[in-house]
Amino acid sequence: MRLSVALAVVAGLAASSPPSGYRILVASESGDIVTQLTWDGSALAVAKVVPVGIMPADIDGPHNVAAAPDGSAWYVTIAHGTPYGSLWKMSAGSDTLLGRAQVEMFPTTIGLTPDGALAFVANSDFHGDHPRVNVVTIVQTASMTPLTNLPACDMPHGVKANHAGTLVYVSCMNSDEILEIDRQSLRIRRRHKTAEGTSSGPPQHDCMPTFVSVSPDDRRLYVACNHGNTLQVLDAGSLELVKEIPAGAGAYNVEPSADGRWIIVTNKKAQSVSLVDAQTLTEVAKIPTTKPLPHGVAYSPDGRWAFISQESVGIDPGAVDVIDLTTRARVASIPIPRQPTGITILRAP
Repeated sequence: MRLSVALAVVAGLAASSPPSGYRILVASESGDIVTQLTWDGSALAVAKVVPVGIMPADIDGPHNVAAAPDGSAWYVTIAHGTPYGSLWKMSAGSDTLLGRAQVEMFPTTIGLTPDGALAFVANSDFHGDHPRVNVVTIVQTASMTPLTNLPACDMPHGVKANHAGTLVYVSCMNSDEILEIDRQSLRIRRRHKTAEGTSSGPPQHDCMPTFVSVSPDDRRLYVACNHGNTLQVLDAGSLELVKEIPAGAGAYNVEPSADGRWIIVTNKKAQSVSLVDAQTLTEVAKIPTTKPLPHGVAYSPDGRWAFISQESVGIDPGAVDVIDLTTRARVASIPIPRQPTGITILRAP
């Protein structure tokens, strides 16, 4: 009943829309669905709803989605299982299951290497005791075989590979640090404390980094500080703090645009996103969202639009908003039920 209601609600939102060359994938954590949206430059429309999960009597909790670099597949983390969560690989053409890998407790973010060969999955284990050491599961995507569970830190959450494919970065919420993993050895090379002082001056608070992203030229790291309400910019070579930029309350997700011009931070406790100029490292706009809990960020392939997922509150559905980066304004929105969280772009098959 739970799934059929969710599917009916989303299907009722669908409208005709010409193909845009890509789809926006959104995972609904409380509905065990991934909604595929199209955007025609003026309106969002539901193209398809894909059920995921293996426990009909319970919520499996799909949290994050990621698209294979070659567009052949997409991946989703399933938070709950027996006893652990899993990473699913889905066909981009038929949206059918291609493979599944067991990971660990409550997997969240998926970090794919640029060649698509490896997936690094953060196991956040939201309900475990602290302090503890959680693992990052590294999966060979061709066979969906876990290669190792790398002991990482206390509550790893965000994972992102650099564009050269040589390094992978992990944000650790409860141990307040960023990890740097070597792609070849699958070992942690360096650790950086986000709450400690650097030569550029000490932050005046704990960071609690929820997400980390990498600039298009791999020279900088962008860290969303959920407790600090800031965006930390790190030098990727030295891991030194370059600048700390005030964002909004509950800074949560951070993504740079592919052209290197913008950085967007979702402010989960402020019902807004911060639009930051990546050259001057200043916030140029704070754009209100339609729902209280903005979560994820994805950019259109042409760099014109940003899509923001927003979580549900009670029976009120969440949403995906569209921001026009030329006018720095919200221009469209569509309701999405059942706790939408992860969001990504998939080139349409």
